[in-house]
Amino acid sequence: MSILHDALPYAPWVNPHQRRLPGVMPLPRAEWLLTDPAYAAQMRERCRLLAEHGAQVLGCLPEAQEAARELLDEVLRDLPAHGFARSGDLVRCPDGRSVALDEARPLWTIGHLLQADFCILQKPDSGAEHVLTGAVLCFPSHWTLAEKLGRPLMRIHRPVASYDGQLGARVQRMFDLMRPEQPLWRVNLLQYDDPALFQPRSEQAPKTGPERGAFIRSERQCLLKLPRSGAVVFSIHTAVVHRDSLSPAEATALREIERASADPAL
Repeated sequence: MSILHDALPYAPWVNPHQRRLPGVMPLPRAEWLLTDPAYAAQMRERCRLLAEHGAQVLGCLPEAQEAARELLDEVLRDLPAHGFARSGDLVRCPDGRSVALDEARPLWTIGHLLQADFCILQKPDSGAEHVLTGAVLCFPSHWTLAEKLGRPLMRIHRPVASYDGQLGARVQRMFDLMRPEQPLWRVNLLQYDDPALFQPRSEQAPKTGPERGAFIRSERQCLLKLPRSGAVVFSIHTAVVHRDSLSPAEATALREIERASADPAL
């Protein structure tokens, strides 16, 4: 389903210094969650996907259950600042829906509250890397939850050419040093021919050349360390615009990026 924003709600890649991988920046704790003008339309699509494609878009290993419940607690604490109202076990959303809180299905509940997708990553006691142990992933950008769940970071990013051993070590060190009071964020930039939000693709699918389509897909990716479990939460807030909707500064930056690299992803 196509849901377009009138304008990108974020575009730090306009600044050349913020295009370098991994490109993370500090984020005030109060700004971790986000709702934007596409909230109602995106939430209708999320509810549909959770109802019709639950096994594809939702997964939680047993070891992630406690962290998922903790994530729900953190989300509920922050929701009032974004136009939500809680009354007992019901949350009234900005689009007028009421969502019943289900502590037995915390990721399912979060998936009905917010536009963003949420991934939980945990580092086993004897492990060297964080592992994806749970996620609600309604808007995948050419990947599938089934192929990533239970995998460590380097394996998850195996299809990404720029995610080499050096970058992987930097990201893992960043995960290890994160503090709950200091979230981090970055924004990527993709060009697609298809504006659909739900775009799963297997690693085994035939590779095609880089897309230079008419639609710009940008993900606001935030990292938050949960204070009790120590799990790292990776949230993905997706916006899609037509290329003609870019501001002059964004269009100029995009042309610079296109000239600098054959890969449309930052």
